[in-house]
Amino acid sequence: MDFNKTSSFASVAARSTTYDASLRDYMVKVYNFMAIAMCISGATAFLVSSSPALMQLFFGTPLAWVVMFAPLGFVIFFAHKLQRISAQQAKNYLWIYSGLMGLSLATIFVVYTGTSIARTFFITASVFGGMAYYGYTTKKDLTSLGSFLIMGLLGLIIASLVNIFLQSSAMQFALSVIGTFLFIGLTAYDTQRVKQSYYHFAGAGGDTISKVAVMGALNLYMDFINLFLMLLHLFGDRRN
Repeated sequence: MDFNKTSSFASVAARSTTYDASLRDYMVKVYNFMAIAMCISGATAFLVSSSPALMQLFFGTPLAWVVMFAPLGFVIFFAHKLQRISAQQAKNYLWIYSGLMGLSLATIFVVYTGTSIARTFFITASVFGGMAYYGYTTKKDLTSLGSFLIMGLLGLIIASLVNIFLQSSAMQFALSVIGTFLFIGLTAYDTQRVKQSYYHFAGAGGDTISKVAVMGALNLYMDFINLFLMLLHLFGDRRN
C-alpha cells in the first residue's frame, strides 16, 4: 500500500455524485486526530516553557540541537514505519511526534507575548479553515500545484537550515513570507489528497483506512503548525 501516492484521484472523486456519510465520518476522524495532536503540542510547549529548569535543560545545553531536529527525524521514521504498523501504533507515533514538536515550540512562549501568540493562532485557524474548505470543495485538480509547492518546500527547508548558521533577519523575513504562501497552498492540496485518499482506500479494511486517516492528520497538522510559525515570525510581538 503506497501512502505517498502522488497521482491524482480527482477523477475518481468526481464520479461520486451522492452524499457519502462515510466520507464525512472519515474527514471528522482526520480532523479529530489533528486536533488531539495540536492539543498535545500546545500543552507540552506551555508546560515546558513554564519551567525554568526544563528550559535550561532542553535549550541551555547542547541538547537544544537534539530538540530542534528530533521532530524532523521522527517524522521521517514515522513515514517509513507506517505501512508495517497497526492503526493504534500509528496513532501512538502521531502523539509522540506532536509531543516532540511541542517541546521544540516551547521557546515561542519565551520569545513572543502570549497575546500575539493567541492572535496569530486564531489568524492561522481562519486561513487554514478557508483553504481546507477550498481544497475539500474545489473540482480543480491540485496535483500539479502540489508538485510545485513540494519543490518549493524542499528549497525552504534547505534555506532555513542555512539560516540557522547565518542568523540573517532579512533572510528570515523572506523565508517567512515565502513559507506562508507555500503552506497556504499546501493546506488546500493536502486537504484534497486526504479526501481523494478516502475514495482510493475506502474498500480496504478498517485498520488500513485508519492508518490513512492518521497520515492525513499528520500532513494537515504539519501544514497548520508551519503556517502558524511563519505568521508568528511575521506578526508576533516579541517580549522586551
